[in-house]
Amino acid sequence: MIELATGVAGPIVGMFCADFGADVVKVETPDGDPERGRPGFPMWNRGKRSVVIDPGSAEGRAWLRNRIGGADMLITRDGEELAAFGLDGDELLASHPRLILLEMPVYLPGHVPWAGGVESAALLGAYGGQFARQSSVSGEPVESVYQTLLYAHGLWASVCAVAALIEREGSGFGQRVTVSGINALQQLTMISLVVDPNAPDPSTAVGGAGRHPTYSRMIAGDGKWFTSGALGPRFEAMFMEVIGLGSIVEDERLGGSLANMVAPENIGWVQKAVEEAVLKQPRQYWLDRLDAVGIPSGPIDGREGWLDHPQVAAMGMRVEVDDPDRGPVVMPGVPINLTATPGAVRGPAPALGEHSGKVAPWPAQPRPAADARPLVRSGPLSGIRVVNSGPFLASPYAGCLLSALGADVIKVEPREGDPFRKPAYGANRGMRSIAIDLKHPDSIRAFHKIIEGADVFIDGLRPGVTKSLGIDYDSLKAINPGIVTMSLSAFGQTGPLGGRGGVDMVLQGMAGMMAAEGGDGEPIVNTISVCDISTASMSSLTIALALFHRLRTGEGQRTWDTLLGTATYLQSAEIIRFEGRPPAIVGGVDFQGDGAFDRMYRAADGWVRIAAPDAPAKIASALEIPEEKLADKDGAIAAIGAAIIDLSREEATRRLNRAGVPSASVRKVTEVLRDPRLCEAGFAHVYPSDNGGFIATPGRIASFSRTEWRGVLKPPGIGEHSVRILEDAGIDPATIDQLIERRAVAVGGPMPQILPHAYR
Repeated sequence: MIELATGVAGPIVGMFCADFGADVVKVETPDGDPERGRPGFPMWNRGKRSVVIDPGSAEGRAWLRNRIGGADMLITRDGEELAAFGLDGDELLASHPRLILLEMPVYLPGHVPWAGGVESAALLGAYGGQFARQSSVSGEPVESVYQTLLYAHGLWASVCAVAALIEREGSGFGQRVTVSGINALQQLTMISLVVDPNAPDPSTAVGGAGRHPTYSRMIAGDGKWFTSGALGPRFEAMFMEVIGLGSIVEDERLGGSLANMVAPENIGWVQKAVEEAVLKQPRQYWLDRLDAVGIPSGPIDGREGWLDHPQVAAMGMRVEVDDPDRGPVVMPGVPINLTATPGAVRGPAPALGEHSGKVAPWPAQPRPAADARPLVRSGPLSGIRVVNSGPFLASPYAGCLLSALGADVIKVEPREGDPFRKPAYGANRGMRSIAIDLKHPDSIRAFHKIIEGADVFIDGLRPGVTKSLGIDYDSLKAINPGIVTMSLSAFGQTGPLGGRGGVDMVLQGMAGMMAAEGGDGEPIVNTISVCDISTASMSSLTIALALFHRLRTGEGQRTWDTLLGTATYLQSAEIIRFEGRPPAIVGGVDFQGDGAFDRMYRAADGWVRIAAPDAPAKIASALEIPEEKLADKDGAIAAIGAAIIDLSREEATRRLNRAGVPSASVRKVTEVLRDPRLCEAGFAHVYPSDNGGFIATPGRIASFSRTEWRGVLKPPGIGEHSVRILEDAGIDPATIDQLIERRAVAVGGPMPQILPHAYR
């Protein structure tokens, strides 16, 4: 693979490919990747080779063209970056029919709305609605201390790139794959984007704990913080019983259902009741009580010691390398696990130009037959069948993502349905549903028949549960030798926490993410379910890698990933350690950014985000501020704030961007949904709801030049496709009738298309 992309997201794709054995050549200009001096570079570029090329050199351009002729994939930011090296994407694809050209524009192809076209999680989060959706004390926008959108961009692009390689194994042809920063935002902020576009944006003034009283962070009577993962009707009721509020459901304001706790009019008083109850006992008391009834929970710790946690080490997520520029470096390991083809950190990041003159040409890629025609398919994973038994959020969303790439995904759920299917409306889109009682004596034979025709089986159950049900890898392999199984758990199966249950909220707290967001104040819950949603992408990548291996060898395998691994990956630049590294940014209540030139400022009609830490002179010029007023941080914040407060967002960002200061308006989700450019790009799908409104969901989240999947993904009803799925498995009608009659299988109709109350 040739990696031209610089920064964060593009090199992350190269990192995952290198971790799993690809020969990745990082091509840099004489100045090097701008990220070389920043903490995350040693991780995102590990295991690669570095070659320096002067883009204006005829010799360098010839060398690059020669190597592209033997490459499987070329990773670049956009056409402008290609043009700097004298390359044209269309010409490359015509000349090299097997090439996968992965383009990763920072916003939309051909359009970046801020000066310089720089890659920026802050500007993308501001302009894309993420900051305006974060829970806060004031109700004003809040930003994260993490570059989560860039981590999501690199991860999701990796999934799409491997999916294209899978398709190429069958068709023999490559294609252009485009995964933009907007696609990353769609994929990561999925829950926030599933809304009625004509309803008001929900108030975010619910505090740093978020909007769910039992699925949150809490302070105990000894002043120590912990998280509760009580989500879903069963766990919510159990939690209230544990803390002595079991009768709260009888309050007429809840209408007999704890699901109404997250209604806007109920959040405040229910949160207060829970807070007062929890203050009656110390943290360990509550952790013991919650553990005893099976509710996931955990202490809130700092991120500084996360890489030293025994469970992190047990999962292989703590790795040490000898970096040529930094010396010993401790970094996160490979967060996904393939048992037959395991990944590994294969060396440190290279020194600049370390391999110049040492990269021999690769053999030319074989050309398709003269009469061969590229196949046109509905998604690069068209023809792949996935059976998905995972409940709640992460595993279902993995199924949704695979559906968006063209796979046929079957959601296997209990007769009564996945308990979290309504709150996780957006995560369950695109799948077919069979409602089946896997504990019923008649059902396992039917399930095994479904597995016979499957390529992949996903489970999100606690370790050991699949074996007890007879649906573990060894049992399924006996039925389908080529099956790929993917198991998601919180902590894995070994180590001191192996086998324990866990959820996004618990890992955010334990891994130090909440403490970092809160800084010296109280821990802050990220409104995005970052661990769950990113683990869905991790699971998709794991599956894609295993399918690619199976296409090459015919061999299936058992694979697995963990919320722990994802929580570690999502802090790549923040927890990596080496001598002399600068401290990572920490936040605070209603955090607005770090430094005077890299933060949000209030305008006359909202907020704007400036991202120019090294350009005070340009800011002074744009806003007509004497430069001496920007000499110290507090003075600069006051001066810039005073200059912007009377300007509209449009006028402020126009002046700043015209002066070369990257800046963007901080927009609400409903503003983003009305953006003409995004509407044209298929940012959202909008369709009528069953209660008279409309529902917006994320639209196309990646583009493939030849195997584009198009359509609207909607969640299925419980058992809506039970009969058809059983028929597809070759089960005769009489047997299907018996399964239904004996209550081994349930049959239902379409799911009412009605949005639930937001729980985050």
